Amino acid sequence: MRPAPIVLAFDTSAAHCAAALLSGGAIVAARREEMGRGQAERLMPLLGEMLDAAGIGWRDLDGIGVGVGPGNFTGIRIAVSAARGLALGLDVSAVGVTGFEALALGLEGPVLAILPAPRDTLYVQTVIDGQAQGTPQQLAPAELPHAFDLPPGTRLVGPGAEALAATLGLPVAPPLAAGIGPAIARIAATRLGQSLPRPAPLYLRPADAAPPSDPPPVILP
Repeated sequence: MRPAPIVLAFDTSAAHCAAALLSGGAIVAARREEMGRGQAERLMPLLGEMLDAAGIGWRDLDGIGVGVGPGNFTGIRIAVSAARGLALGLDVSAVGVTGFEALALGLEGPVLAILPAPRDTLYVQTVIDGQAQGTPQQLAPAELPHAFDLPPGTRLVGPGAEALAATLGLPVAPPLAAGIGPAIARIAATRLGQSLPRPAPLYLRPADAAPPSDPPPVILP
């Protein structure tokens, strides 16, 4: 791995297709397209367009960063499958990054990272100096004051943080300015070379769809 790796990162865990390209320690390209569906068809062309515009080839990449959720089940599977396939084909590492870690990028001290979840609930996890703590949870807003033993100085970060600040009596940290794609790229770059498991979806609730009657195919670990 070169001192300043080239990392391609992407996320389709919500109603968007977001991507970023990190080279020489700087984000040289970043794209985000809002879409409720169609991420599977759009992701690879979007990545190819970004690489072409930056004059970087697929074989120039040192690693892949991917958002693993929590979020939309189908979107997460699309991104994780693409990341693992690219990593295998290019013989580079793929690094999974949670939405909580992305939200907390660059924030010192403890933060309670918040992401929207279905049915008026929230995905939440404590992150201290960029390191996720404990088990992420899906909770109703009314459950939050009693769900965590938060360290002193904890701040809130994420969509809806300001609305919850008064209820929880916590200050709000600056929101993620760079966007989800650049955040994933920067975090993934710091983890290249570490012994990490392959990216896997972070699901905090069972799927809404009924399971199929036929047995599922075997997926290699």
